[in-house]
Parts: sequence; structure tokens; C-alpha cells
Amino acid sequence: MIDLHVHTTASDGRSTPELLIRQVLAAGIHTLAVADHDTVQALDETAPLAAAAGVRLVPGIEITAVHNGRDVHVLGYWFEPASSELLQFLADSRADRLRRAGEMGARLAALGAPIDVEGLIARRGGANSGKALARPDVARELVAAGHCRDVQDAFDRYLADGGPAYVPRTGASPAEVIGVLRRAGGIASLAHPGPLGQDALIPELARAGLDALECYHSEHAPEAVARYLALADQHGLAVSGGSDFHGEGARRAESLGRVGLPAPHFETLTRRAERR
Repeated sequence: MIDLHVHTTASDGRSTPELLIRQVLAAGIHTLAVADHDTVQALDETAPLAAAAGVRLVPGIEITAVHNGRDVHVLGYWFEPASSELLQFLADSRADRLRRAGEMGARLAALGAPIDVEGLIARRGGANSGKALARPDVARELVAAGHCRDVQDAFDRYLADGGPAYVPRTGASPAEVIGVLRRAGGIASLAHPGPLGQDALIPELARAGLDALECYHSEHAPEAVARYLALADQHGLAVSGGSDFHGEGARRAESLGRVGLPAPHFETLTRRAERR
């Protein structure tokens, strides 16, 4: 199986690279892309582990863009991880994540649910660790502080879009993210368009240089897969896909080894990357 969308503890995943490789082997996955949010920190650690296990590792990332005040996630593949422009862009994105966590912490304190944001950052390795801080990290702090039953409760009560502690992200547009990935030698795919719910954005991004559409995803029912395959064909886009695995006990955990990218689509995606 081919899975081009999994996460590690470098962003909001629960699996270290070592554990992840054991999990993907057990799930029958032979080709993998670690696509952590706004960081490439796990790639160097994962690469030798994957090679030793006989797993093909595709350089990947999931970058958060902003469109009309909402997050839009763009997947990147086969880029140069040492690209200076890309690394600076990611550092700026992670800095905004810290700014956002601080503002959420202030709102939570005002709501009577204080958390230790500075301690959270320190436990994640510090502000310059290269790891990306995400809302699930804040949610777990709320649980640890006894304010919420679980992560879902934290989102429902405080952190979901429009919630009382929600802080909107600032950042680059999807078209700008696509440009950064392409200048780093990579290709760009729009992540999970079904949950995103902004299909009208697809033609615009295709004109801006989008290479692919993530048609296969854990939250895409068969009808959604068919719809996005048709949209990809209509706009001359290749197809990507993966489980969006975040670790055992996280949402979509059961999709590892069950949702992936069919080999013919992977070959087309690979040829597009080679041409780039």
C-alpha cells in the first residue's frame, strides 16, 4: 500500500518516527510520505529507519495557508528539504503558531480555564526546536489541567473554529504556498478537499500551479472520491492520497493500511515530480 499522508510527533502526530515505521510495516505500507504540519524536522530521522525497513520514503509536508480567514492545507512532495526559502517560510509559520498558542492561552485564562503555554512550548523542545505547535497540543493541555474530559471536549467547548478561545491564523495564501513548494523543486497537492468544503477554490489553485488533488482520504466517502477524481481530471491535476494518520488513539487511526493511493495514480504523480 502507498500512503502519502501521515504525521509524527514533530507536529500533531502521536507516533515517533521509530514507532511510525513499525506501525506502517504492520499495516502493509511499502511507500510512505511523512507530511508533518509546517516542519520537515522528522524527515532526517525517518529516512534511515524507512530504508532499513525496506519502506520507500517520499519527502513530504503539509503547509497551512489561509484563504478568507480559513485554514487551507497544501501537501508538498519531492521538494528539496534544505531549500533556504522553504526553511525560512516554515520557521515563520511555526512562529505564528506560537503567537496563536499564546493568544489562545490568554483567552482560556480569561474564561477560567488557564493552561501553562510556556511549559507546553518548553516540553515541545522550545521555540526554536523545529517542531510545530498545533491546536491539539493546546487541547491536550486543557485535558491535563482538568478543564476538559478529552481533546474533543476541548475543541467543542473552547478551540473549534469560532469557539470562545479560537484565534484565527495569519499566513500566506494557498497560491503563495504552492509557489514556495514549486521553487523548492516540489509538487503541491490540495489536502482533503472534502472536509475543506471549498471546491470553488480548486480551479483558481490549478491556474496558480497546483499539481494534484488529494482524492483518497480517510474522510472521503466513495462518492467524494469519485467527485474529486472527476475534478482532478477536469483541471489537469494528478491525484494524491493517504490516511492522514496521527497515531493510535487519534481520530482516523483505523484508516492506516486501509486508505491509500492506488499505484497507477502514484506513478502519474511521480512522473509529474520528475518533470519538475
